[in-house]
Amino acid sequence: MKRTLSYGEIAEVSLELSLLLHAGVGTGDALYLLGEDSPHKKLLSAMADEVDGGAALASAMRSSAAFPTYACGLVEVGERTGRTEEALAALSRYYEDRVRMDRRVRSALLYPAVMLALMLVVIGVLLVKVLPIFDDVYASLGTRLTGVAAGLLTVGRWLEGALPVFWAVLAALVLIGFLFTAVGPLRRSLVSFWQRGHGDRGVSRKLNNARLAQAMAMGMASGLPLEEALGLSAGLVEGGARRRCEDCRKRLDNGEALSAALKASGLLPASQSRLLELGQRGGAGDASMEKIARDLSEEGEAALDAAVSRVEPALVLLCSVLVGLILLSVMLPLMHIMSAIG
Repeated sequence: MKRTLSYGEIAEVSLELSLLLHAGVGTGDALYLLGEDSPHKKLLSAMADEVDGGAALASAMRSSAAFPTYACGLVEVGERTGRTEEALAALSRYYEDRVRMDRRVRSALLYPAVMLALMLVVIGVLLVKVLPIFDDVYASLGTRLTGVAAGLLTVGRWLEGALPVFWAVLAALVLIGFLFTAVGPLRRSLVSFWQRGHGDRGVSRKLNNARLAQAMAMGMASGLPLEEALGLSAGLVEGGARRRCEDCRKRLDNGEALSAALKASGLLPASQSRLLELGQRGGAGDASMEKIARDLSEEGEAALDAAVSRVEPALVLLCSVLVGLILLSVMLPLMHIMSAIG
């Protein structure tokens, strides 16, 4: 079964291949050299054989089914314009950025996930272990828990009876989390599925914009016209982000001005759309796009950090409120009883 390379592996292969081509090594020989000490020796050797047989590098990449469509398309553009080395170097930088951003997102989500798990454990212990003790105390005083406390006690007894199911569900969630983190293709498939319906709002929209800008900058630096770079970059995103790309292309095909099309479709803010248009007029469109990509990446990372910084105190507050309500529902009646006895 053919396996898609991870983003990190694509970045490594692209960079090493670019360096070998820059040193004057032929494409087929470079692929053979890369395969000598690589865990992907079979893949790279098959690509080298295809290139030595007269196929283009982009064609060999497509045949391997190990590279994303965008990577193959960009290398094809590089070969067409005589800038294969630059295209491979740009691919390496792009996927290194993707790896860094993926790590940033995972690390940002880890702490809130741990906090949520601990919160559920604390509440579970209160319901299953602590509330029955208070129920026994109330029974010794000739009364029973009532109201909210009685309802929570019922929930605790149900949880205690369903502990095997609880542990099975917890184990399944841990397994899913591990697979999501460790298996790149599965993670990308799940993220892609989510993005098609919900992934073009808020922080996700900012990250999508940054990814699109990086891809467009890479395409333009490889000699691709902006319209073609936009069409190729659309393959990197799903759902609303892809629709925005298609809308922008339609506007450009209909003769709308570049800045107006970018702004109206929501691909770029007005100031950055204007900057790109001015860069295009001055013959520095690729440099302008690179600056826009850097700015949008910084905005996306800042938005991600801000979102996480709001989630953490919210979870702490939620846990404190829930634990406090549980204890108050038990302690207040008990205090009334003790004061009546006294």
